[in-house]
Amino acid sequence: MCWVIETRLVHQVHRVATTLLAEAAVRPSVPLGALAQLRDFLVVNLRHHHETEDDDLWPRIVAAAPAAEHGLGALSEEHERLDAALDLLAAVNLSSGEVEDGAGEAVGTGLGGGAADGLRAALRDAAVAVRDTVQDHLAHEEPLLLPALRDHISPAEWQDFAQRVIVTTPPVAGHLMVGFLDEAGTPAEVELIPDPPV
Repeated sequence: MCWVIETRLVHQVHRVATTLLAEAAVRPSVPLGALAQLRDFLVVNLRHHHETEDDDLWPRIVAAAPAAEHGLGALSEEHERLDAALDLLAAVNLSSGEVEDGAGEAVGTGLGGGAADGLRAALRDAAVAVRDTVQDHLAHEEPLLLPALRDHISPAEWQDFAQRVIVTTPPVAGHLMVGFLDEAGTPAEVELIPDPPV
């Protein structure tokens, strides 16, 4: 069933992207602007992903399988913890308008190595918290969600849900999704992801 593969692929994108930010945050060779773009992409997309689950997908599953409500409710509580971690990640100020040189150090802003290092450490700590929360959450979610999708969501329902997700996805660094999909899945799996409506 393609929707199970699509869900696994999107979850793998979340794993890859959160790991990349956590690991790249303290590398001086990675410009702060690139880190800010990745951070913003993650914050927006992770929020949107779990909000569409809570508000749209969970009710569809519960309508078909009322016994799933308790488990899905527990996953929604985990989404609230993820939101708290995302708030901390979003609060790391990477938008002070500095221009960076090739080595990733701020130029002409008073943000020398020490200040930049502190900023990068704060970003890393917040990114690690998000990565770990995502990893733990997906370890709980997938054993419940994937069988529920297989058993209780029809192809038409999935198509409707997937199109709603695509249409409502905020346009924040969307180009990153293309690269992450290629990194996370096989060409055949990536081909299953629906194109946005024109």
